[in-house]
This record gives sequence, structure tokens and C-alpha cells, in this order.
Amino acid sequence: MAKQTSHELKNKVVYQVFTRQHSKTSDFKGIIEDLDRIKLLGVDIVYLLPFHPIGKKDRKGSIGSPYAIYDYYAIDPLHGTLEDFKALVKEIHQRDMKIMIDIVFNHTSRDSLLTQKHPEWFYKKPDGSFANRVGDWSDITDFDFLSHRAIWDYLIDVLKYWAQFVDGFRCDVAPLLPLDFWKEARVKVEQVNPNMIWLTESVHLGFIKYIRDMGYDAFSDSQMYEVFDVAYDYDVFDFMDDYLNGKDTLKRYLFELWRQEATYPKNFVKLRSFENHDQDRIAHKVGNKAKLIQMTALQFFLKGMPMIYAGQEHQVTKRPDLFEMDLVPWNKDESIEDLITKLSSIKKLDIMSKGTYHFVNTDSIAHLEYHLGNEKLIGIFNLENLSSIKVDLTDGKYLNILTNKLHEVKNGSLPLGNEPIIFHLK
Repeated sequence: MAKQTSHELKNKVVYQVFTRQHSKTSDFKGIIEDLDRIKLLGVDIVYLLPFHPIGKKDRKGSIGSPYAIYDYYAIDPLHGTLEDFKALVKEIHQRDMKIMIDIVFNHTSRDSLLTQKHPEWFYKKPDGSFANRVGDWSDITDFDFLSHRAIWDYLIDVLKYWAQFVDGFRCDVAPLLPLDFWKEARVKVEQVNPNMIWLTESVHLGFIKYIRDMGYDAFSDSQMYEVFDVAYDYDVFDFMDDYLNGKDTLKRYLFELWRQEATYPKNFVKLRSFENHDQDRIAHKVGNKAKLIQMTALQFFLKGMPMIYAGQEHQVTKRPDLFEMDLVPWNKDESIEDLITKLSSIKKLDIMSKGTYHFVNTDSIAHLEYHLGNEKLIGIFNLENLSSIKVDLTDGKYLNILTNKLHEVKNGSLPLGNEPIIFHLK
């Protein structure tokens, strides 16, 4: 972990917003109108996808990806003006929430201001045309960080500029950039805003090996924690997907979650994101409301910082198109907002950030606990539709603080149903 990382980040809830897809107006004002509802969910940090102008050259789709940035200092007129953005920041702060923005420094669009002013800063094909190092990202071109020190200074100035307004940075594919760049950036940004939250989009394990096999650097989550406060959970994401689509077992997924406890620094913070703009909706993957409720409760109970992608709270199954106008299909009839509000309140208990974290039963059920002195927080998530589970509890009745229902333990056995169970024992 970065030395200044606060353990309290494990009590925070993030809400991800794709500005142009969030409201009918596709702008910052549309987000402002929704802030009261977002706050009621128990959200602490509102995270915005990039809101800069999008390049036109080799653009994908009619609108293009917000990750193909034309100008780091500008705001796409579709979303509003700088004054509109400042108004959004003010409204978020007035509701005692923080704002985090997306930082995309691996690449720009192929017609960005920087490709025009400093074409020498970018990777080129043998014919001299702009290129990206890997993948099918044909609408962008990668920076050549190792050959041009001036890139570092320019991008750090970008960070210092936006640090005047916001409380955190989510850094896109950060492990593909030099780790020394991020170390220097954090030190210099802290001179402007010492309380910034730094979130790295870490990458899948297979992608790290793929990049390294090509001869480039790709840094592991453990290395990224030298600078960043929070890292994505892509190191275990494929194991979750394999479980949900029947390719692997729940036991294997839970084992990989346990492995994190010994792999990363003691006070590591993971972003528990079961869906986002790059990944399919969890409701689509699960396809079963009872199991979706169990998975959502597990998402919040895992050690770390849960992130809700706008629409997840309405069980939306369609991931918004990254390259077109594609409004989130809000549907209050399918709302699980009350559940998320309750889970957020539980997430804010001190035991979830200060307690020790235990995997009690990881065979065919997710049974996890937090211990803090004589206090226990017990979570049991019946993902495999079992009828009962053996528990180390004295026979008697226990209150499920998630549902306010009593559950009775007899002869060390706890009957199970479709609802997640969370006991708070003091």
C-alpha cells in the first residue's frame, strides 16, 4: 500500500457514472438532478468516466469512446462547460460525497492536440503512422514514455490541474505506464491536493503476461500498491466469471479471494466491482434474481471498496455502448436500491475496516467473517441454494441485520433460504 493509504477506504462505496449515458440530457446537470438518489444509496464517491472531447480520426461508432481523448484540459460540450463541472463538484461536496475522475494516460486519440503538437511523443508503425502497442484499440495511439521525458512533465501538469477540483483519480490501464511515473506524479500532485484517492485499473493476469511476452512492462497489483491506494479486482475477476458461467467452482473463486490476503500488503484495498463499462452486467451474467441478491450482498461484504455501476441498482442487464448514445434503461420496478442502501450502511461499520477477515467455509458456500475483539460480523451467502449450513454458534435465535428477520440455530445447524444472512454479534 501507499504509506498514506487510509484503512477507512474499506468503508467507502463508489458509484460509477458514464455521463452521456446517465440522463436524457447526457450532461453534468443531469447527474446533479440524480445526486440525492445516489446519496441515499450510501455512496461516498461519485466516479465519472472521461468527459473530455473525443477524437474524430479512426473513431469507433458515431460518437466514439471517451477513452480516445482529444484534449486533456477541455470538456466535451455535450456534457457542459467547466463552470457546469464546477457546479457538479460543488453539489457532490455539499452532499458530503467525493468526486473521482478518470485519467487516461496510456494513449490519446490519433488526432489529439498532442499528436499534432508533439508527434514524436507517440509510438509509430514502421511507416511512421501512429500506433498502439497491443490489442484492437484502433482509435488511439500510445505514448512512448521511455523515450520522452517531456511527456511525464506534461501529464503531471494535467493531474495537478484537475486536482484543484476533484478528490480522486481512477487511472486507466495504469500498470502499462512506468511505475516511476506514477511515483513522481503522486508526490507532485500531493503538493496541490494531499488528500487525493488514487485508484488503479489493474489488468487481468493473462494480459500482464501477454504484455510482458511482447517485451513491454506491465506491473502487478503488488507493485501498483507502492503508489496507489486501491486496485481493481481483475486478478480474481476471471475466476468469478468462470464460476458464474459454470466453467469453474465457487470453491475456486473463493480460494482466489483468500489468496489475495497473502499476496498483497497487509492493509490492501481492492475495488469490488462486479460490473463496469468494460464488463457485462452482473444481472446478465447471473440471470437469477435470488442469486443476484446473494452476489450483491457478497460484493459489499468482501474486504474492500464496492463499486456500483449506474443501473446495477435497477438490475439492468445491458451494458451501455461505449461508442454510441445509449441511455441506461432505468427501471424502478426492478430496483434493489433498498438492499444496496442497507449493505452500504453495514459497509460503514468499523469492524469492516479494522477487523480481521476470515474465510470460514469456502467449499460450497460463501461464509466469511470479520473479528474485532469480542465483536463478530458474520456473512453467509447461499449461492448454491443449499438447505442448511453448520455454524460455530450457540443454539438460539440470531438477527439478520440485512433483513431484520430472526434465524434459529439448532444443533449447530442454520437453515438457509434465498436471502443473504449477516449477523452482527457483540
